[in-house]
Amino acid sequence: MLLLKKPPDQLHPSRSVSAVTTTQHPAVKAQCFEAEQYSRSSIPRFTLSIYVSMAVPPNIAELKNLEVLNFLNNQIEKLPTQISRLQKLKHLNLGMNRLNISPQGFGSLPALEVLDLTYNNLNENYLPGNFFYLTTLCALYLSDNNFEILPPDIGKLTKLQILSNRDNNLISLPKEIRVLTQLKELHIQGNCLTVLPPELAVVSRVLETADER
Repeated sequence: MLLLKKPPDQLHPSRSVSAVTTTQHPAVKAQCFEAEQYSRSSIPRFTLSIYVSMAVPPNIAELKNLEVLNFLNNQIEKLPTQISRLQKLKHLNLGMNRLNISPQGFGSLPALEVLDLTYNNLNENYLPGNFFYLTTLCALYLSDNNFEILPPDIGKLTKLQILSNRDNNLISLPKEIRVLTQLKELHIQGNCLTVLPPELAVVSRVLETADER
């Protein structure tokens, strides 16, 4: 088993507490929250943390200026396709839910930089093709799901700097990972990998790995 020597609590590159602007909307109840930000240099102007239980209201798409959306720790099983209308959305946290499929409009988020899908029920069969149209993505968190492979289309996410796939069922990595030349962190501990593909040699910097077997 391959293990990375970086503890899970360091996966997010930076954390900062910010005073955020929230709004009361018929569909949602907003509250201030500790925003996990990919970049300290750009504090979002409109941040929203929501408890919605199992269903996300479609009219959340009316919040046109939303930049950070936090759905952490709900019981969401699917997202409305209307979420693709959030054209200014940069950070989307869907961790600790019950998602088993991504919405068809997911690839229509032109500003998305950070996507957290940890602790859901996702695998490689439930990612729609347009998921890999998220070409602005810099950080993708897929840990604690049910992935056995990463789709070859992962190579389309050429701006990725952080890819977290720990604690899945990965048995291999696609050769297309060589295209991710901006990759700085690759988290793959807790999987079924026995060897790494030679294509990783061309990645600019990958976290140190150790074979504990």
